[in-house]
Amino acid sequence: MGEVGAYLSTIDGADRDALQRVIAIARDVVPEAQEGTSYAMPALLYRDKGLLATVRTKKFLSLYPYSGAVIASVLDSLSDFDTTSGSIHYSADHPLPDAIVRRIVEARRAEIDAKARVRRPTAQ
Repeated sequence: MGEVGAYLSTIDGADRDALQRVIAIARDVVPEAQEGTSYAMPALLYRDKGLLATVRTKKFLSLYPYSGAVIASVLDSLSDFDTTSGSIHYSADHPLPDAIVRRIVEARRAEIDAKARVRRPTAQ
């Protein structure tokens, strides 16, 4: 069991189900993602970069895509949710729609891929 699995094992009930659902969608979109930590949170990593973390806080569940640009790219779909520049808040009673989670994960994967291409120019 990795960091994400270990974290989820500490959560019970509907909150755990909601967190697991987000992780399952992310794994479906980016099956090569690995479990690890990023910014001290259990996270899915892609190319050794934080792809997504979702955790329970005292008041809500939070999704962290590690990118303000990714949140901004889906902000029009998040009018029913509280957001910060780095997180999206949801709950088991008010979950993020699957399509939005997919868009977030796809956008973050594309952002990581684009940065990797810039750093590693192809040989000529």
